[in-house]
Amino acid sequence: MNVLPYVMHGATVALAWLLLFNLAAAGLVTIAARRIARGRNVGSPVFWLALRLFPAASSLGFVAFVFLPSYWRYEPFESVEGFDVSLTTLAALALTIIVTAVLRGITAWRRAERRTNKWMRAATPLKMNGAQIPIYAVDTDAPVMALVGVLRPRLLITRPVLETLTEEELNASVAHELGHWRAFDNLKRLAMCAAPDLLAPFGAARLLERRWAASAEQLADSAVGDNGRVRCALASALVKVARLAPAVTSVAEPISALVDGGDITARVQRLLDEEPRGATRRPLRWMALAVAASLALGYAPLLRTVHAVTEILVNSLP
Repeated sequence: MNVLPYVMHGATVALAWLLLFNLAAAGLVTIAARRIARGRNVGSPVFWLALRLFPAASSLGFVAFVFLPSYWRYEPFESVEGFDVSLTTLAALALTIIVTAVLRGITAWRRAERRTNKWMRAATPLKMNGAQIPIYAVDTDAPVMALVGVLRPRLLITRPVLETLTEEELNASVAHELGHWRAFDNLKRLAMCAAPDLLAPFGAARLLERRWAASAEQLADSAVGDNGRVRCALASALVKVARLAPAVTSVAEPISALVDGGDITARVQRLLDEEPRGATRRPLRWMALAVAASLALGYAPLLRTVHAVTEILVNSLP
């Protein structure tokens, strides 16, 4: 029995499904993001991250856990269809999206590594009480305080920032960056860079990334705790560093800087509030459990339905 045609046909149809599912999910996310983004509430970073990664995660999950089991169970070895132009074109487009996403992620990783290596050539260890990751003072004129690295996180603080901030402001800023470290924000930035989806042509990717960056900064701001004096120190540090360098809200590199997202005025005002307001959290966990339970109950009928729909699509393509 020649298995290769069976496997090749399944891979081609799987890639076609990936493209179609990704396109539909990207369209839904684009519509939803524009409507939700009109509100003033920053929202939870978990929510914005889930929305940003939904097209890639849902399409990959559908192919891996629904289509492939359906194909394996219901597609006979003896009657594998030939390769038509339309199906192969869809598969090629899907493969292009995946390869482009991988290259985009590798490029972002290497760009961040080059910047980090350049800073580290002029860096000396800096000891601070309570620091859980290595901290370095960097001899450069660029005003930067940033958490770098995904596998080996380090906190880099350049001389202009060290000379501008007081000891209390510096400690509060370090606590903020440690909040990014605990939340694995650099890893999330890399995941968004390397997500294989069609959000970029719709312009929704940048919108969702800016919203995520703003909410992630607010969550990291809350890492300093509820002590009013410490919160005021962080607010003062934000103002001072923002005056030294403009804020950047892109997630093109897995690097988290002190003034890297959100409106500085809004962050400062929130820090100075007497009663800090946490980010709005949506019941994503319960929603995920409900979806998982529904899929478990209807999994077998779903496989049969997907196979039937696949046959219709393959036979109807020109």
